Amino acid sequence: MKVGRHVAFWVFIVILLTLIFGKSYHSYATSFYFVSMLIPVLIGTSYFFNYFLVPKYLFTKKYFSFFLYCVYLLIVSLNLEMMVITAALIILAEYDYANMNPVTTDIFVLTITLYFVVLGLAFIRLVRFYFKGEGELAKVESELKKTTQVNLLVKENRKNKQIPLTSILYLESLGDYVKIVSDHANPIETKEKISHLAERLPQNFIRIHQSFIVNKNKISSFNRDSLNINEVDLPISRSYKKKVQESLSN
Repeated sequence: MKVGRHVAFWVFIVILLTLIFGKSYHSYATSFYFVSMLIPVLIGTSYFFNYFLVPKYLFTKKYFSFFLYCVYLLIVSLNLEMMVITAALIILAEYDYANMNPVTTDIFVLTITLYFVVLGLAFIRLVRFYFKGEGELAKVESELKKTTQVNLLVKENRKNKQIPLTSILYLESLGDYVKIVSDHANPIETKEKISHLAERLPQNFIRIHQSFIVNKNKISSFNRDSLNINEVDLPISRSYKKKVQESLSN
C-alpha cells in the first residue's frame, strides 16, 4: 500500500476501535485515549508480521522459523499490551482497577482485537500476493507463447494473411491503418491498431515511436534520435528513447 492508503487504513482502524470501546466506556473521548495508547502496539505488530515475517519466512517456505518468530512476536506484543493496560490504569482509571473498562481488563478480548486486525491485513496481503503471482504467471505464459509463434496473423481487404515474423522489418501506423513492411513481399496494410499488434508481437519487436514498431534483429545502425532498417531512417521519440536505448544495449 502507498503512504496515503496506510494512513487512511489506520485512521479507519482508530475510528472503528474507538466506536467499539466507546460503548463499553460510555465515553468516546476516554475510548479514543485508550485506542491512541494501543495503536502503536497494533501498528508495530502488524508491520513486523506483514512486512518482515510473512515475506522473509512464509513466502520463502521457512515455516518453522515463521512459526517460531510468530511465537516471539505474540509474547512481545502481549507484554506491550500489558504495558498499555498499566498506563491506562494510571492515566485513565486513576490507579483504581474497579474503574477500568471490562474490555481493557480482559486480555483475551484485547488479544483477539489486536490479532484480528493484524491477520486481517495479512489476509489482504496474501490475496494481493496470490493475484499478483497469477498475473505474473499469465504474463510469462503469454511471453512464452509469443516466442514460439512463427507468423503474425492480420487481415487485409477482408482476407487473413500470415506474415513470417522473421521477415518483418517494421510496422508504421498511418491513421486508420497500419503498414507492415517486410523484406520478402510488398507492404501489407491492415485496419488493426498498432497498440493491439504490439501486444501480439514477441520481445524482439520494440516500440520506438507512437507510429513505429521495429524488429530489433533487422536494425543496421542507430543513435539516440533514430535508427536505420533496410536503408530507411526511423525516428525514436523522446518518450520511448530511454526504453529503446536500454533494449538495444542488451
